[in-house]
Amino acid sequence: MQPHLVFTLTAALGAMGDLAGHERRGTLDWPGRSAILGLLGAALGLRRDDDFSALEVLSIAVAVFDGGTMLRDYHTVETVPSAAVKRANSRPEALRLAGKLRTNTTITLRDYRGGACYGVAVSGEGLERLRAALERPVFTLWLGRKSCPLAAPVGARIVSAEGPEQALRHLRLPPWREGAVARRMMVDATPQDTHVEQRMDRATDRAHWHFVPRAVAVRAVCIAPEAAA
Repeated sequence: MQPHLVFTLTAALGAMGDLAGHERRGTLDWPGRSAILGLLGAALGLRRDDDFSALEVLSIAVAVFDGGTMLRDYHTVETVPSAAVKRANSRPEALRLAGKLRTNTTITLRDYRGGACYGVAVSGEGLERLRAALERPVFTLWLGRKSCPLAAPVGARIVSAEGPEQALRHLRLPPWREGAVARRMMVDATPQDTHVEQRMDRATDRAHWHFVPRAVAVRAVCIAPEAAA
């Protein structure tokens, strides 16, 4: 038995990352490791260029109670021609170097998931500090993008369990989600896992948005959390 911090993430709209292209910003159907660590960092009051080393060593599992319904939105954005700026580390840097006279405007597509709901289990050091931060976060918590605030408090609690699947049975789902059952759970892959996918969600440089792939095990589960007292 070991302690796990468990909490729920649900929102009217969410965007769970994907490779960000020029005209298309896609979304997968569950939040990756970098998104969860970013949310924990926001609760603690960390900024993007602060030290995330204490969070990077945590183990994280995500269960999908509802992957949500796909929704596509259209935006006009300011872009920088590749000829104007070479090898910029980030979009803000490219815009700054290009100046107003060397940018263009284009239409982009942004995908969201409506009504998604996830359970998260975290294990490692400093869980009580994280639980308290999630209860009273320094920065607003959102599900992916700043336009996607959470629809309910996360209900963070610390439980003792043999592993993340058992820990997630102690989630407190929002009242309108009671009775939901998770059929998939994602964890760091081990040699024993048979269904393994690659997810580009391990941050190596948050300031410049640099990520590397991570081997993720997708496990079939049946997680039905307890009803709220």
